[in-house]
Amino acid sequence: MTWIDGYTVLKPLHIGLVLASAALFALRGVAVLSGRRWGMARAVRYASYGLDTALLLAGVSLWLLLGLNPLRELWLGTKLGLLLLYIVLGSLALKRARSRQLRLICFLAALACYAFMLSVARFHHPLGLFAPG
Repeated sequence: MTWIDGYTVLKPLHIGLVLASAALFALRGVAVLSGRRWGMARAVRYASYGLDTALLLAGVSLWLLLGLNPLRELWLGTKLGLLLLYIVLGSLALKRARSRQLRLICFLAALACYAFMLSVARFHHPLGLFAPG
């Protein structure tokens, strides 16, 4: 398999996993905020872990395949920083925040962080959709 073959498989896989992971997070967030217990059920959590692990593997595979360096490619470093913020906000939204109001704020902030991450990835610029020109 050539690198181009790998890329043509990995990129759509990565994008699909990004969308699936975010959709599951959004559904779980709505469930938790509305008091539904299924949002934190073991099977749902494990599905989320599985999706996120596959997403991480696909992303790292793309890095290696394309020879990207997050310290040199500022958009990628920004995306990774936003990913860490998204994880923290998501954890607060789903289980760690003490009040429902704080969970809602963290949930909305996590979704906004996700949207900005998408724009950084789309435009390959640390400012994402706010990039000049």
